[in-house]
Amino acid sequence: MHLALFVTADGIHHGGWRHASASPGRAGFGFYRTLAAAAEAACLDMLFVADKLAIDAIHGGDYRHTLRHRPANWVEPLTLLSALAPVTRHIGLAGTLSTSYAEPFHAARLFAGLDEISDGRAGWNAITSVSDAEARNFGRAEHYGHDERYDRADEFITVVKKLWDSWEDGAIAPDPASGRFADPDRVHAIDHAGRWFTVKGPLNAPRPPQGRPVIIQAGASGVFLDLAARHAEVVFAVAPDLERGKAFTGDFRARLAAAGRADSAARILPGMVPIVAQSDGEAQDLLGELDALVTEQSGLGFMSGSMNLDLAPYPIDGPVPDVRDRIRGSKGRFHHVIGHAIEQGWTLGKLGRWYGSSLSFAKFVGSPGRVADTMEQWVTEGAADGFVVMPASMPLGAERFFRDVVPILQRRGLFRAGYTGSTLRDHLGLAMA
Repeated sequence: MHLALFVTADGIHHGGWRHASASPGRAGFGFYRTLAAAAEAACLDMLFVADKLAIDAIHGGDYRHTLRHRPANWVEPLTLLSALAPVTRHIGLAGTLSTSYAEPFHAARLFAGLDEISDGRAGWNAITSVSDAEARNFGRAEHYGHDERYDRADEFITVVKKLWDSWEDGAIAPDPASGRFADPDRVHAIDHAGRWFTVKGPLNAPRPPQGRPVIIQAGASGVFLDLAARHAEVVFAVAPDLERGKAFTGDFRARLAAAGRADSAARILPGMVPIVAQSDGEAQDLLGELDALVTEQSGLGFMSGSMNLDLAPYPIDGPVPDVRDRIRGSKGRFHHVIGHAIEQGWTLGKLGRWYGSSLSFAKFVGSPGRVADTMEQWVTEGAADGFVVMPASMPLGAERFFRDVVPILQRRGLFRAGYTGSTLRDHLGLAMA
């Protein structure tokens, strides 16, 4: 199986930063360097750094709500990964850059540079962003519409790939005797002119070591899945249970085939929150401790930002409102979340606490053996090719997973005990692009 670490200073559980084992506050580079070293010692495929382009400011129309209830310690991904490149040797380095608030030439150059300095370990998580709070930081009153931003993303990624391909392999061939540095016939303008972008090219950097850095995408809507079927090589999926994981994987594989791509062209890695302790009972107790520290407002604030819909006007002790037709942000994920909460008869406050506990990702709770069993079941039954490991709290969650779960997977022959390749494509079993 393939394993990526979701890099965060505080854990993804909204009670994680408040737990007695946590050290909340501003994380310095030493924290990330230590975390990267531990993930590399465990032979993980890659580090995965997510990103937002604003402090969530949708709930109640005020970013201060976010700062009251949960950490906002985001570090810019490309800066962090570039710093980690020289202090790691094998592990992949994947970061987020938005197709809504950047330019293709900028993205192509940044990730070509990361691939160069890491000797072929770069991955790009291409997202469309979700909220008006982000839009307002880039001169827009509101975010692009759902279909509109995916149309822009399709063209954006297409242009980036053209730019990476604008240098043929072997274009640089220095010959001091003749005075020729490169073969200009092997470097090409792309002359792209589309709805969203006009880009002449070529890229002012040679073809990346991997040919193209690995393209990663995350989402759940039908429009997203069609886009990912055309471009994605890793899909960061949201699957709260085994059956949803199977359904997602089956659907995506069918779309991949319809797009003329082989199953081997992409890896499906659902997010997974491991809650690990020495026994199943102790793990359940740990989850109970974490859940007791989640505030209703924390979860609802995060949901508001992700849905791009303010939930503050609705009574917190009242039933979950059916707002599915008003979601302008992350649609696929929250259509299911809202629908499930309504079916269960939850109050809005209960939904906030539930969402703050998992962000609707699967939680694997138990002893190291139990967690390994569940991971094995998902992979052997076709629900996943591996996982994006999302520790609930830091550093405890990551340490326990590396120390206690990974060795079991290795002993069972389910996960590598050492790196056999040098690039991220090697680790993922993806062909050179």
